[in-house]
Amino acid sequence: MFKHLLVPIDGSELSGRAITASIELAAKLDAKITGFVVEPDVQAVGTGRVAAAQARELEAANTAAAAHAKKLLQHFGAQAKTAGVKFHSHFVRTDSIDAAIIQAATDKKCDLVVMITHGRGAFGELLFGSHTKNVLASSKVPLLVLH
Repeated sequence: MFKHLLVPIDGSELSGRAITASIELAAKLDAKITGFVVEPDVQAVGTGRVAAAQARELEAANTAAAAHAKKLLQHFGAQAKTAGVKFHSHFVRTDSIDAAIIQAATDKKCDLVVMITHGRGAFGELLFGSHTKNVLASSKVPLLVLH
């Protein structure tokens, strides 16, 4: 069956449910988990003094994003360890969240992606989009959707 789960998380209450459910599933399947965090990439657009100030802001944003991802993944890893589930972590910065999830599943040789959906409905998807729906439409790796 499934031996390697990719579980994208973002620190929300819903991703906490994804952590719990994926650990339970991995324990039952004797599978390992790769916890995955994608942080948005921020680009500088200024020149001269503005660019120098933006570079400092970008460096601070990169540091904060990496710290946030590390904190989330350490929490996930600790829960997996307590349950006796093998855990690895992966973090990237990009604006292409859906593509990053699909790429991570391929690169890490995962055979199942476990994602949570906000269940916003058609209007909410129109406003906010749906990473889960986009991954489902584009991924060759099976997707387990939790609500």
